[in-house]
Amino acid sequence: MITTIVISIALILVIIGSLISALAAIGILRLDDVYARAHAAGKAATLGAMLLISGVFLFFIGREGYVNMQLIVGILFILITGPLASHLIIKSAYNLNTPASKRTKHDEIKKDLKNTKL
Repeated sequence: MITTIVISIALILVIIGSLISALAAIGILRLDDVYARAHAAGKAATLGAMLLISGVFLFFIGREGYVNMQLIVGILFILITGPLASHLIIKSAYNLNTPASKRTKHDEIKKDLKNTKL
């Protein structure tokens, strides 16, 4: 009974993670500039991948009955590197004066970096 519940939760996590990853891919294709695309890749793709790997982790617990430490390390790795890579892409694009979309109203980074030496 518990095995069925754990595997069902794992299946739900895998499906939700796949849908969020698909939405992130659509966002990367449809958004206007590098800043919005990096945001979609950094947030949604990270969440989707983490949910997907968490579902696989629960599946192994429910089906095989053991904890796979490689999946835990993978979840932590994606949690750290996904947003960090997105942040560095946005920062390097800003430092190269990559133009933002015409829909961008104001520049919040400019006032934060006013007295900062890069």
